[in-house]
Amino acid sequence: MDHLQVVDSQSQPAALSPSVYVPPTLRDDECYHVFISYSSTDYRWTHSLINQLESCSLQVCYHERDFTPGRTVLENMSDCIQHSQKVLLVLSPEFVRSRWCLLEANMSLFRDCLERKPIVPVLLDPGVSVPLHLCHLTYLEASDPDFKNKLLKVLCTPNMKLQGSTMVPFQPPSLYNGKALQPLVAVNDEGLNKWDSGQFSDMEVPDQLRLIIEDQEKYREAVRLINSVSQNKVWLRPLWLQALVGAIGAIFYFLLVVLCSLKVTFYLTSKYFSEKEQTNLLRLLIVTVVCIICVVFGALIPLGLLKKDGRYYIVREMQKAVGQANVILHKEKVLMGCQSNSKIYLVYVSLDGCKQEFAETFCEQVVTEEMFQKALMDFSPGYASCLAKRHFPYSQPPSTGHLQGGICFCQYVSQQLSRGEWQ
Repeated sequence: MDHLQVVDSQSQPAALSPSVYVPPTLRDDECYHVFISYSSTDYRWTHSLINQLESCSLQVCYHERDFTPGRTVLENMSDCIQHSQKVLLVLSPEFVRSRWCLLEANMSLFRDCLERKPIVPVLLDPGVSVPLHLCHLTYLEASDPDFKNKLLKVLCTPNMKLQGSTMVPFQPPSLYNGKALQPLVAVNDEGLNKWDSGQFSDMEVPDQLRLIIEDQEKYREAVRLINSVSQNKVWLRPLWLQALVGAIGAIFYFLLVVLCSLKVTFYLTSKYFSEKEQTNLLRLLIVTVVCIICVVFGALIPLGLLKKDGRYYIVREMQKAVGQANVILHKEKVLMGCQSNSKIYLVYVSLDGCKQEFAETFCEQVVTEEMFQKALMDFSPGYASCLAKRHFPYSQPPSTGHLQGGICFCQYVSQQLSRGEWQ
């Protein structure tokens, strides 16, 4: 979409010419040729378009005029879509943030819309991110000089004669396989310290996942696993404990200095050493060596723990939890990825082909399931992150995998194993 020109959402669409196209006949319970859904911020542009469509004898339905007062927005939308031949969506950033969520939030409405009604997405702004469930459709660009003719051609073509590009049923995973979803952001993101693990809401299943995950309790269980990353695993996170370790180290250093000073003083003030004095000196030397060893270990151990106490330790612990969560979610064709303590990547991807590859490799069903789950726990967080960011740390494998146009999970595991990454 980089080739699109910027379109002012308040500018007027080019005039439509009805001379070539004739509106199709309304059948059965159809009352409108098209239902237009748009954001209020795009009111001027959309209503200019509505006026032009109606001047071409098209029956247009839109919410300000045709919604029934006293009913919910979703009920009104459902009826309007049901009584319309087609659905036109004016895609702008504000539309995607607000009104599109209403469509996605109701699974039955959205699936019925995709399966029964042609959807005509109109890209009003070039910066808008086309929603996941529309990315397979052919959209019209408002900046296209021939926009008016293309739109009239679609709206005036009977549904049965439309090509599949504007009417494709909801067919996971073939249409959406390998696509990134909106990431989850920690609810405690503001003021989150590098040694803290992010906490994610398990109360509400995101709208984007309600169409995908049939058993939504699995999503909540997966999020609870991530939220269970214990703060107690960060041994030296409390400041008072860090101060205590520092004080103990200081005491060791102080004792070392004192004992070394006594040793030197004793040596300088003694010209002759009796057997007893030699024994005492030996003991002093042993005590000094022991103190040095204690100081060394007393310094290295806290340093090692403090290193674990940082961001990488927390991310590593969260990645382990995300791997366990993916054991649950992969059956719903969703994987989570984690590379920070405040964000969880989400991707829609089917692992059925990869699991079959594991079955052919290990033959025995018990071994296959065990190895596949181990691969999920160890590698799926990294794979999902790479898939979401569309970047892998190696070139495309020469052989074709199970993900069209991308690297599938078993290819990723194979590459990691070749680099000695199995944990």
